[in-house]
Amino acid sequence: MTDEAIILAGGFGTRLKGVVKDTPKPMADINGKPFLEYLLRFLKRNGISKVVLAVGYRWKIIYDYFGESYEGIEIKYSIEDEPLGTGGAIKKALNVIEKDWAYILNGDTFFNIPLSELTNKVNNETRLIVALKKMYDFDRYGCVEIDIDGNVTGFKEKGFKSEGNINGGIYLASKRLFDSFNVGNKFSFETFIEKNFLSINMKAMVFDEYFIDIGIPEDYFRAQNEVNDYI
Repeated sequence: MTDEAIILAGGFGTRLKGVVKDTPKPMADINGKPFLEYLLRFLKRNGISKVVLAVGYRWKIIYDYFGESYEGIEIKYSIEDEPLGTGGAIKKALNVIEKDWAYILNGDTFFNIPLSELTNKVNNETRLIVALKKMYDFDRYGCVEIDIDGNVTGFKEKGFKSEGNINGGIYLASKRLFDSFNVGNKFSFETFIEKNFLSINMKAMVFDEYFIDIGIPEDYFRAQNEVNDYI
């Protein structure tokens, strides 16, 4: 359906400042390689041939490392002159996408799912499909509620839960996702979907594959021992 993807790679890495200094969070070192390199390898394995990196903070560090290609993947850059929020970054990057659909990945999470399975939820009305991770006994994340057919029905705030489905940081998005919405150029993607999940006919699929978020030092160090097993 598509061989294009967007990676949100403009994060400051505020919570990692003690262990990752002066570099974009997706460039955090994992066993001698930037985390972003593992994401690109994952995308290549899933048949992606073009990636748009949505960058901002110290983006030239990323460009100097990867340039305009990685192992046959064409790399384009969507550069923020000022922080646009996750929504603004996605909106800007979608302008670089050529196909009708594109995958979107967070630059600080790895979720080892088969991307093509998300296409099973595409229909004429749906503009966004999200991959959810089944979790147990957690309080770090909010939850996404769905019905039996995979329609998103609501969101729950952070707080301890014995069981729930969290946003895994991977989406399949229509290029016309923001059409008919007056969102401006600077906004939160998370807030946008929480307000408009019904209007965009948002769907979800639940996976139980390996997931890690390197956004806090504890999991950043855990990634050093785990990520190589999956890529």
